[in-house]
Amino acid sequence: MSDQKTLSPRAWAELLLLGLIWGASFLSIRIALDELPVLTTVLHRTFWAALLLWGVVLIGRIPLPRDPRIWVAFLVMGALNNVVPFVLMAWAQQHIESGLTSILNGTTAIFGVLVATLVFADERLTKRRLAGVTLGFLGVATTIGLGHLAQFSLRSTAQLAVLAGTLSYALAGAWARLRLGHLPPQLAAAGMLTGSTLLMLPLTLLVDGPPQFDLQPRTWAAVGYYSLVATAGAYLLYYRVLAMAGASNLMLVTLVIPPVAIILGAWVRHEALSANTYAGFALLALGLIVLNGRRRRD
Repeated sequence: MSDQKTLSPRAWAELLLLGLIWGASFLSIRIALDELPVLTTVLHRTFWAALLLWGVVLIGRIPLPRDPRIWVAFLVMGALNNVVPFVLMAWAQQHIESGLTSILNGTTAIFGVLVATLVFADERLTKRRLAGVTLGFLGVATTIGLGHLAQFSLRSTAQLAVLAGTLSYALAGAWARLRLGHLPPQLAAAGMLTGSTLLMLPLTLLVDGPPQFDLQPRTWAAVGYYSLVATAGAYLLYYRVLAMAGASNLMLVTLVIPPVAIILGAWVRHEALSANTYAGFALLALGLIVLNGRRRRD
């Protein structure tokens, strides 16, 4: 059965707010990277977000899972949905514009369709979905410029790193449906971020050394924003919009994020994107709209 939920004015408002929050996260991460190394930047993101979400779990008196397999599932989810994509995208943002990162991040929905088709029997690759996926990949090819990939420059490598991160997001979505779908979303998010923090801590200590806390105020503001607002807060808002609007409508948030990131990147860091980047985003956006289209009758 297809998703028949519609976007009420309240759902539209919260969806746009979620897009604004996530769109601004790319700039805040880039600001933090001016002073923090990549792994430390990610550790801050997962640790503080997990701390806030556990507070939400405790206040809500949500019972903790007793099955050890759930905690193992949290570790896997943390690796797929946080560690791999957060590290890859943070590293990439040192070499490409935050607006471009946000555009390529939109391919999460494209990869999500393909992964779901491979994993779940009830997720068929219909003609509409195939058209959306095709348009999406044409958009990616236009954005990156396939001729640039042959050069294997740092810039092209960074763009491929973002795409690898979005594939990891897609795998995480399938894993969550298989292993964590029965849990309250607040608990699933808190457990996932705890798993990612446990994975990030030894890796960060080994590569970056102990985290430094004598940071500039703008760095702390950036860390506070992307960890507490754009990660913990956004997860809670994400599930609210999901309940109101459904998964299909929620995909529209991927069309809101890039314009916000592009505008903020240009305004604060004077980033400029090429014409082919905007053309690629237009194709990717069209692909996402096609994927979001639903049949009137089932």
